Amino acid sequence: MLPFDTRRQKLAETMRAHGGGVAIAFTAPEVARNRDSEYPYRWDSYFYYLSGFPEPQAAVVLVADGASSESILFCREKHEEREIWDGLRFGPEAARERFGFDRSLPFASLDDELPKLLADRPALWYALGSDETLDARVHRWLGAVRAQARAGVAAPAQAFDLRAVLDEMRLVKDEHEIATMRRAAQISAAAHVRAMRATRPGCHEYEIEAELLHEFRRNGSQFPAYGSIVAAGRNACVLHYRGNDARLADGELLLIDAGCELDGYASDITRTFPVSGRFSGPQRTLYEIVLEAQRAAIDATRPGARFIEPHDAAVRVLAQGMIDCGLLAGSLDGVIESSAYKRFYMHRTGHWLGMDVHDCGDYREPGPPSDSGKPWRVLAPGMVLTVEPGIYVRAADDVPAPYRDIGIRIEDDALVTASGCEIITVDAPRRVDDIEALMRG
Repeated sequence: MLPFDTRRQKLAETMRAHGGGVAIAFTAPEVARNRDSEYPYRWDSYFYYLSGFPEPQAAVVLVADGASSESILFCREKHEEREIWDGLRFGPEAARERFGFDRSLPFASLDDELPKLLADRPALWYALGSDETLDARVHRWLGAVRAQARAGVAAPAQAFDLRAVLDEMRLVKDEHEIATMRRAAQISAAAHVRAMRATRPGCHEYEIEAELLHEFRRNGSQFPAYGSIVAAGRNACVLHYRGNDARLADGELLLIDAGCELDGYASDITRTFPVSGRFSGPQRTLYEIVLEAQRAAIDATRPGARFIEPHDAAVRVLAQGMIDCGLLAGSLDGVIESSAYKRFYMHRTGHWLGMDVHDCGDYREPGPPSDSGKPWRVLAPGMVLTVEPGIYVRAADDVPAPYRDIGIRIEDDALVTASGCEIITVDAPRRVDDIEALMRG
């Protein structure tokens, strides 16, 4: 059975548990890049999660009533001339067979078919407020149903946010997703190794970015999962640095935050290493602090732990390291309680990872808050999250001179397992000795 069909059945079960209804998921539109070309097409993640269908101008409709359900794909019809220019279209019949839908209809028939499907259904399941144009279209369909009230036809009386249901489903990965993410992680790790081997003083950041992109694509990745960050020297202190045009200098560190997307699933790796192939004493001191913080966070990433626990574990190591090397003064508890450490470490230690690089899913437990607020989510097998502590030391008069303009982040992708977690990006070296040996080679 295709994983997409299994997911549609699971969604239908949830819908029936709430009385049934009609769910609608649109894919993303094509977006013009300039006068006569579009950006490379990438489907909507929610739509693709339910369908696996790669073409634009498509929608999934799921009808769930009683003990039965029907899945319908709306997609473009075959078109000989457009296929000459733009490539093959599945067409409704082939798409139905290939992607396991009960029915497939032309996308152009949506406005005729949806009022019929919504008539006398108890609820609508839809990504409410996600797009004004789509919202207006759904409102027209509901209006067409309400216009039949005197004929005894009723419109859905309830509306549910489809994303909330799918977020919970997507948070725990199935075997198909895990296998894809493992492969994406392997490709990205190989790209980081390639980048380390290519780095030398005098190169530009964009030359190293090109090495990453080459390795992604030659291994079958369709896209980078996000804009690659290739940040040398002080640029590494900019968390979302995008310039990628500076020249690499001897004695600097290079921070690379880059990962590929494979078949709709992201990877996310950061490595920081010396342009010259050898860490200086101060660089190594800060790097070892970050690496130890990551180890502590990985140890805390296990089933039954709260999402915040890896972050708290990393913060304690980072804060103590900042005190030990003179970046901060005071006691460990005082530095944490006052958030003084945030001057040099200002982001969380991880985020969900999946179809989106910052994947969907609440970080707090679902349900109403208690007097103390909502508790952090409990980690469970099948969840995937990043583990990415860092230290970013911008130059300032009160900062010890050896540490100024050093930015370090080490990031890996962790799959929560029954006994702990599996680091699926382990093929990218992170120990100092391993990095230096690789670059010497």
